Amino acid sequence: MKADKTIAKAWVKAQGRASRSRTSVVVCLGLLSTLLGLLQAWALARTLASVLTHDTDSIGPAIVAFLLACLLRVILSTVQEMTAISAGIQGRRRLRKEVLDRILNEGPALLRRHHSAAIAATLVDRIEALDGYFARWLPAASLWLVSQWLVVIAVYLENHQAGLILAACCAVLPIFQAVFGIATAVASRKQFLAMARLQTRFLDRVKGIATIVLSGGTERETQALAKSADDLRQRTMKVLRIAFLASATTDVAMVVALVLIVVTQAHTLMGHPSNAVLTRALYAVLLVPEAFASFRALSAAYQDRAHATAAAEAMHELAPLTERIVTTPDILHADSGISVTAENVSFAWDEQRGTVIHDISFVLEAGETLILEGASGAGKSTLLELLLGFVSPSQGRILFDGQDMQDFSPRQISSLISWIGQKPVLFAGTIRENILFAKPDATADELDHAISAAAVDQYLSSLPDGLETRIGEGGFGLSGGQAQRIAIARAYLKNSPLLLLDEPTSHLDPKTEASILASLKDLAKGRTVILCSHSAQARQFQGRHLVLDGGRAIAFTGEAA
Repeated sequence: MKADKTIAKAWVKAQGRASRSRTSVVVCLGLLSTLLGLLQAWALARTLASVLTHDTDSIGPAIVAFLLACLLRVILSTVQEMTAISAGIQGRRRLRKEVLDRILNEGPALLRRHHSAAIAATLVDRIEALDGYFARWLPAASLWLVSQWLVVIAVYLENHQAGLILAACCAVLPIFQAVFGIATAVASRKQFLAMARLQTRFLDRVKGIATIVLSGGTERETQALAKSADDLRQRTMKVLRIAFLASATTDVAMVVALVLIVVTQAHTLMGHPSNAVLTRALYAVLLVPEAFASFRALSAAYQDRAHATAAAEAMHELAPLTERIVTTPDILHADSGISVTAENVSFAWDEQRGTVIHDISFVLEAGETLILEGASGAGKSTLLELLLGFVSPSQGRILFDGQDMQDFSPRQISSLISWIGQKPVLFAGTIRENILFAKPDATADELDHAISAAAVDQYLSSLPDGLETRIGEGGFGLSGGQAQRIAIARAYLKNSPLLLLDEPTSHLDPKTEASILASLKDLAKGRTVILCSHSAQARQFQGRHLVLDGGRAIAFTGEAA
């Protein structure tokens, strides 16, 4: 718990520094508004006193001053609100970019530690909930103390007794706020956890909806989701109850201050007080709401502060963003493959569970093919993740054209590699959109060449709208072979020098597998290829063989026969 508080405190300070410029503008506007409030209260007090004392000469100027102060304050408040909204938008935009960069920087390896629903909740819901933190809490936290005691001092200078009463009532407010603030932070954290659990459960059930229906578990899962949703509702209402109670303490303190000032000033108003005496008394009474206005804003925004604390813990679990500098970017334009070298590479997902890749070394020249062999669990997929840059070696290094992978950014590594896995990731949309995903700015000629080279055109005529045919998420509406050809077309379109193939013909019938492998052989020409496959037909690829067993290289052969 202490570590969580330390993390949250450090994160809050960092966000405050990052948004300092815009927050400062909002705070300055708030101080100007408070000064106008002092003028507004004085003008109104003078007007009322002049009416009560029948001093008609002073009524006109006081009314003019009051109306002018009101107009200026409305304009200033509007500008302040717009600036605060802009600060909230900019703060969330900056934070979302930072978090997205951290997610992309770590890559799919992040999914081994976090559920995708939890990551989505952090990137969308938790950051969106910080709108009030940037727009309201940060300005209010900087403004309330100065603004409140500026009003107290103004009252004291005009009326010592009323000023002391107002100061005492203002001084006890932070105590109540601290008590309710702790409760709010705890309740808000539990609310976010309940929201994350509901999102995770819902996403899992959507992914497995076919299994749920076939197993007859529809009613059971419906009730479980309803229970999770009701738990979130109850926790949300608890947060709101605490927030309302915290706001009520400000109202109670304000009423107490107002009553005490009225009671203590009553004796000075007996008889026929002068205009000046009556003005000072009314001035003190009218400024009581103004004294508590800034603290009321702070109290209302405390819920936003609790959201920031919960978000800080979630974002701390993401890998820190590290800057990488490419040393010689000329290899990004390699057109005949690149060399790949592994030097004593070892890797462990978890040190307590032991190393899964042990001291692997190999050299693959540009344009050559490496076939990874070994039983399931031998470490082939982990080695591919290392080559993709999703994880970094615990020991040793991987070189592309003699340069350490760690010197490249994730975007630069991605530009060097085309990857085709067991099942291509296809999105809901047209076939054209799915192919262009590899290179959105591709020309029509480039797209036509990729479609022809991957033999996608062989089945386009059988589809209702050809290239514009819409498919469902995951390639729904296409066969396994048709979907795999879209992945091959993407690789042709991307035209990267390094091609990684991870069981590209898995779950395909022998005829389709042979056809896909023929297309892959054409794609491999002029590229460096690393192939992982259990298929006997994959031996059509002539190249070196790296045999793995228990994460160790037990054989590294030359050209296959």
